[in-house]
Amino acid sequence: MVEVQHLTKTFGPQVAVNNISFTAGKGEILGFLGPNGAGKSTTMKIATGYLPPSAGTVVVDGYDVQTAPLEVRRRVGYLPEHNPLYLDMYVHEYLEFIGSVHGLKGSQRRQRVQQMVERVGLGREQNKLIGALSKGYRQRVGLAQALIHDPGVLILDEPTTGLDPNQIGEIRTLIRELGQDKTVIFSTHILPEVAALCSRAVIINRGQLVADSPVAELRARAAGEMVIRAEFEQPVDLNILAMLHGVNSVVLEKDSTYLIRAEFDQRAAISRIAASHGWVLLGLRQEEQSLEQVFQSLTK
Repeated sequence: MVEVQHLTKTFGPQVAVNNISFTAGKGEILGFLGPNGAGKSTTMKIATGYLPPSAGTVVVDGYDVQTAPLEVRRRVGYLPEHNPLYLDMYVHEYLEFIGSVHGLKGSQRRQRVQQMVERVGLGREQNKLIGALSKGYRQRVGLAQALIHDPGVLILDEPTTGLDPNQIGEIRTLIRELGQDKTVIFSTHILPEVAALCSRAVIINRGQLVADSPVAELRARAAGEMVIRAEFEQPVDLNILAMLHGVNSVVLEKDSTYLIRAEFDQRAAISRIAASHGWVLLGLRQEEQSLEQVFQSLTK
């Protein structure tokens, strides 16, 4: 589990992170979003012990990153935005080295390295120099080093950068699997990735927290209202629908389909009123904004 409480980071007069708080639990994949310069990478660097905070705390599995930095690093796997690798080392050699840094020895280390090579799809590349790899494969090496010590917490800064569509799909599948029993925090600019992977999203803008909620609720919050599409067998009296408490407007979209804008979920009420008037209801669903619209509305 990761607990961020009242975290602030300043660089001289510049406030990079301004009093933000959020948590991420075991078995959760948390999307960490924000425009360039919002403070995402700074927050991640503080959570992994690379930068000290100016104020506030980050606690990982009960250990404060300031008072117990080595314990935190034992429990965290980190893939930074700019993936630092030793380009003159071979893939297998580099992962053996990283395993030794984490205290893995002998057959245990060799077995773990081979598991990571297979898990991130480096089998054909493991005997190549890292400097000879494409950007996508270097990213896989970075993921392997983040996983080598089997950490309980994964912090991934733009993990799919530079990958082709097939590789992105494979890494998303891996992150989904890891998120079943680990805490995963990852930042991305690929918003459909958040919808595909995350149960929750945190958005920061200019160093400040602007959203922390499940992805579905985030869309509704950004819209300020829910949009419900109701399809009936025949035209109905939209004035009756408009009289429901919390309904802001009802518009005939086409034929016998209506768009209902409401302050909260009205689907149960619409079902009841349809039954009471003998209206045959063919479809009833909540319309969702795209995450792009949500992101733009929250970070203007």
